[in-house]
Amino acid sequence: MITRDLIGDVMKRQQTTKPRITMVGGALDRGGDKINARAVAHHGDILAIATEEVVTVPPTTTIMSTVKTMLNHGFRRIPIADAGTQQLRGIIVCRNIVDFLCGGPRHSLVTHRFDGNILAAVNEEVREIMETDVAYLHTDSSIEDALKLMKDKNIGSLPVLDKDERVSGIVTEQDFMQLVAGIKIGASIADYMSTNVMTIGPDADIGTAGKLMIDNGFRRIPVVKNDILLGIVTAFDILRFLGSGEALAKGATGIDDALSVPIKTLVIRDVVWTTSDRDIGDAAAMMAENGVGSLPIIDDGVLTGMLTERDFVRVLTTSRQ
Repeated sequence: MITRDLIGDVMKRQQTTKPRITMVGGALDRGGDKINARAVAHHGDILAIATEEVVTVPPTTTIMSTVKTMLNHGFRRIPIADAGTQQLRGIIVCRNIVDFLCGGPRHSLVTHRFDGNILAAVNEEVREIMETDVAYLHTDSSIEDALKLMKDKNIGSLPVLDKDERVSGIVTEQDFMQLVAGIKIGASIADYMSTNVMTIGPDADIGTAGKLMIDNGFRRIPVVKNDILLGIVTAFDILRFLGSGEALAKGATGIDDALSVPIKTLVIRDVVWTTSDRDIGDAAAMMAENGVGSLPIIDDGVLTGMLTERDFVRVLTTSRQ
């Protein structure tokens, strides 16, 4: 089993630190939001890898303020916590924002309540679009608890709560990628990459790309023209587009105009890629060193697959013969 060997190695190299919580936002929230949450509570070592300097926002924060906080800190997700008690109320991830902006179920807030007025919709409270069915851990949970829950629920992050249900940390799939980075696993990228890769052309608009992400459960889509990989558009790119103010400027005449911008304007063309025969630990090191959440896999000049941070949860939960 790969898991126990790697966890044992990281436990020798890491030490826990005192939890520190940062609340971003306004007055004490007195709302009655309830959270439908699932907990795993076994004595363990989750704080060895969890991030304990947690930034949270209260449910009364506006959607735009939440987006700005995520961008300022470079976060793809942010726990929503009561301003007074720090108890978990929900979570926002990048894909929730794409859902809200580009035609998912949360988009009805824009089209129905505000008649397509994105300027008004982004000033609604974030509680309107946050996830409330949140899986989480406790501070005495184990790394294996986290891996199992992430794999079973197909999720990329887990808030860590103390005995009073206050947010004390967060563990993400990136933490598990970093566990694997630089370690020779003895398994190739081909064993774990996704081969059913959906692509999009550079002239497609942001609305189309976002809807494709929501409909297919993707957070990133390779941008291809004439079989040449030009870059990758991600949910975080769309988050950045909204936070930049460009979406609001174009959205003054309606949401459709805001989403009509071609995705080639968002794409960073300096793409980090590799081949499918590399060791999975080498791939993790490449991703960590370059600060990317995915690697396009190109064999003989052809895009053959994608490797993402979530695949490293599978690496750590796979028993090899």
